[in-house]
Amino acid sequence: MCFLKKTTARISQLLFLALFLLLFIQTEYRGHDQINAAVNAFFRADPLVLVSYLLAAKTWSWLLLPALLMILATLLLGRFFCGWICPLGTLLDLLTPKQRSTRPITWLSGNMKYWLLLPLLFASLFNLNLAGLLDPIAILLRGLTFFLYPLMGLTAREGWVELYSLIGEQRDAIAPAYNLLKQYLLPFRETLYPLSFFSAALLIGIILLERLETRAWCRHLCPLGTLLGWLGRFSPFKRLPVGLCADCGQCRALCPTTFDQGVLNREECILCMECQQGCPHQRISFRPSSKLQPAGPLLPQRRLLLGGMAGGLLLAVPARFRQPEQVWPLRPPGVQDENAFLKKCVRCGECMKVCLKNALYPAAWQSGWEGLYTPLVIPRLGYCEYNCTLCGQVCPTGAIPNLAVEQKKREVIGKAVFDRDHCLPFARKMDCIVCEEHCPIPEKAIRSREVQVLGLDGVMTTVKEPYIVEEICNGCGICEYVCPVETRAGIRVYGVKDRRPIKQAVSGQLLHQIEKLPY
Repeated sequence: MCFLKKTTARISQLLFLALFLLLFIQTEYRGHDQINAAVNAFFRADPLVLVSYLLAAKTWSWLLLPALLMILATLLLGRFFCGWICPLGTLLDLLTPKQRSTRPITWLSGNMKYWLLLPLLFASLFNLNLAGLLDPIAILLRGLTFFLYPLMGLTAREGWVELYSLIGEQRDAIAPAYNLLKQYLLPFRETLYPLSFFSAALLIGIILLERLETRAWCRHLCPLGTLLGWLGRFSPFKRLPVGLCADCGQCRALCPTTFDQGVLNREECILCMECQQGCPHQRISFRPSSKLQPAGPLLPQRRLLLGGMAGGLLLAVPARFRQPEQVWPLRPPGVQDENAFLKKCVRCGECMKVCLKNALYPAAWQSGWEGLYTPLVIPRLGYCEYNCTLCGQVCPTGAIPNLAVEQKKREVIGKAVFDRDHCLPFARKMDCIVCEEHCPIPEKAIRSREVQVLGLDGVMTTVKEPYIVEEICNGCGICEYVCPVETRAGIRVYGVKDRRPIKQAVSGQLLHQIEKLPY
């Protein structure tokens, strides 16, 4: 029976890890306009995402109902998520050597986990939601999205190129195999992301901690684990006996978490059943019990609470001060309120992974450090596809609204502005209508008209000068992306304060009036 329970826990871990990886691969453009199953399901069941969202946004979202159910399950069963579901925890268990190290890391032991969790929660209360930066699922997903997955795609493509060159005329025989990989496994496009090495280093650092102490991240640092551990204290299910047996003590070597002075620390118990399986005397069980179990204080010490509040203020207050150019960054379509967006964004990177035309990239310092890892539209590297709504479909919290295609087309990202020092008709007095040709707005937000200008050779000439119909420009960025001018584009898309959707259509009379305006 003990072996069965332990095997069930391991099977559950492997199944959820496989589900996470499957959903991760499916959270990608595979030729369909709809993504029905995405890895955002793990975030919507993440209690840390729910708590930080409620504290920051001060509102409820039905998208996060699974996280509320997870909280209720934790109150009933204990901290089972970490030992049965968490994909990062499973990865750590799989990479942990058989000879486990249970020596505590002195510089991490103590209240370090509270010094991470409490400032994050208080910062959320003060309208700065940074919990996603240290959420374990977000860390794993960013490491995969920004570094490992693109690296796998690049390696596979380069490997097949080399293989084709080696086999020569036989390449057609293995082409179906590559097409199969490309369709179902490899990333849709090759992309290099900012912060990719930092994301990978953070994930690898967590894995390397396992060489010093088993489940060191889960025990001493993980904010989600700390929150679940605190909730798990209220569970009626207990390990019996609560401490080490006087004639054995083998549990101490088996437990991946810890025994504090011979008593199991309930906050750190992940219900892995290792001790129950390895008990030579068959004494251990996990069952409901009214017996009081020794534990530490229900709430952290007063200095921890005050320190956490002070830490939250130190995080939140400086974030209110932004550089002028950082006030209105280019956000995904449907984001109308910058502050509301920052309160809801998990910084998971899913929207960037599915972006069809490489428009979205993680912010470093472009929108202040409160916007770290949030999605930014960088038109010179990619543009927002007119008929694409994938980013809103995969956003776990609704920070990017899931809009219908026709509604999304009218959402304003920014406004295009010509740079007369670089745009060819203005700077070199030569015709260029590339941006007008590519503008996806049916009424054309970029138009041109013939004007008489003094050419560079001193002779009057006729040039098609472009102009922008701001009333219907949605700032998709394709004009800046396709601009043939090297280095800095001749047209730039800038963020605007007013992101209200454009009108459904612009009448011919209005266009006629706009065309008559003096340039």
